[in-house]
Amino acid sequence: MTRLVLVLGDQLSDHLSALRAADPARDVVVMAEVAAEAGNVPHHPKKIAFLFAAMRKFATRLRQAGWQVEYTKLDDPDNSGSINGELLRHAAAIQAKGVIATQPGEWRLITSLNEMPIPVHIISDDRFIASADAFEAWAKDKKQLRMEYFYREMRRKTGLLMEGDKPAGGQWNYDHDNRKPAPDDVTFAGPLRFEPDDVVQEVLDLVAARFSNNFGALRPFWFATDSDQAHEQLEHWIAGGLSGFGDYQDAMLADKPFMYHSLISLYINAGLLDPLAVCRQVEEAWKAGRAPLNAVEGFIRQIIGWREYMRGIWYREGPDYTRRNALEHSGDLPAMYWGAPTDMRCIAQTVAQTRDHAYAHHIQRLMVTGNFALLAGIDPWQVHEWYLAVYADAYEWVEAPNVIGMSLFADGGIIASKPYVSSGNYIDRMSDYCGGCAYRVKDKTGPRACPFNLLYWHFLIRHRARFSSNPRMGQMYATWDRMAEDRRETVLREAADFLTRLQAGAQI
Repeated sequence: MTRLVLVLGDQLSDHLSALRAADPARDVVVMAEVAAEAGNVPHHPKKIAFLFAAMRKFATRLRQAGWQVEYTKLDDPDNSGSINGELLRHAAAIQAKGVIATQPGEWRLITSLNEMPIPVHIISDDRFIASADAFEAWAKDKKQLRMEYFYREMRRKTGLLMEGDKPAGGQWNYDHDNRKPAPDDVTFAGPLRFEPDDVVQEVLDLVAARFSNNFGALRPFWFATDSDQAHEQLEHWIAGGLSGFGDYQDAMLADKPFMYHSLISLYINAGLLDPLAVCRQVEEAWKAGRAPLNAVEGFIRQIIGWREYMRGIWYREGPDYTRRNALEHSGDLPAMYWGAPTDMRCIAQTVAQTRDHAYAHHIQRLMVTGNFALLAGIDPWQVHEWYLAVYADAYEWVEAPNVIGMSLFADGGIIASKPYVSSGNYIDRMSDYCGGCAYRVKDKTGPRACPFNLLYWHFLIRHRARFSSNPRMGQMYATWDRMAEDRRETVLREAADFLTRLQAGAQI
């Protein structure tokens, strides 16, 4: 009995559970570039090109390994336009009796596959270290699901950076060492840039023709598009960037968009790199004396800590998570997130970098675009859709918890113990964005006051009933209460005026 084996664009792994459950002698792999997925949000052209090119190369890899692969290109005249449509089309053509699929990373796709008129056997995605059941066992009966304690369990489970039952160096977490402002000179040249081959060039032409109106620059295109290239980038970063990653992972410079970051999240999330193998390779660099412990621990925490934790939260909270809005924010996403002019240099720099590279690092996402969206009261669903669209590494399972929970506190505190909000001082300390800005970060009120300074207090006061009893926020309210009454009135009036102009579409 022939079965179809579905392989999605973010499942480009040789040891995918669906492939392991199938028989290459009789079963047929189905891969498809479909409009329903490429257009479910207005994805960055670089993201679409990366996935289509990587999918085509992975299909070739599977054929060379002995698999029969039915691959549908986006411009194929027989393309039905959806994953389900392609499965049904191929099932009818070869009289397949069912489908084997690894669980997708979006609830929309899971629901769709479960509604198929032919049997679909969905297998758990064991590329993650913590299964959904394992995460549930850890989370059960806990009042607070704090990542730090989950991360320690993952360290014990994997043995990474462990000395017996103790953490290497005597500490679980070196985050306090990893918050240095940007250095005078960044010594890492940035990611490898791969010249597009014939496969990639064909995809680039297709994407240019079909998605030219999407936000984002398609060319120059230099992403890795197969596992060999992805491993080259990993080795390149370990040799030149890892040593500086820890100290400066939170820093931001306008002319250094990549700093010491690895730019491998898009390769891990698409399946071209195995996350645990990556962590072991980074650990070996520390053991060999080629990288400091704080850098290695900080990187490994992002993979087996945050990445695994976010996926666990996404699965546990279910399909309605992306619609959470605990703070009842309803503002529209400002046009500056799509590249419209703004006088706020930090936003302009982050959005321009996103436009050019389909990339921004975690602090740019959390403390610039995320922080502003939270302070300004933007509808979380609109913000979620934007992040999902514009970043090459974004898939619902990882993007939604980071945005809905971490950045916007829209889940009411499942992930974060308090909102991640700050005034302009944090951005000034960690970046060079404030220099040359039309606003003055030192001004708390007045026509050139940094909007972050005004909105910070406006946010705290309009949500005082919720947050004033939070022990981590009490000092903020005490500071507000010590201000002169006329100053408090001025701050709130100017903040309200700013928000009115923002929602009216004025350039701010």
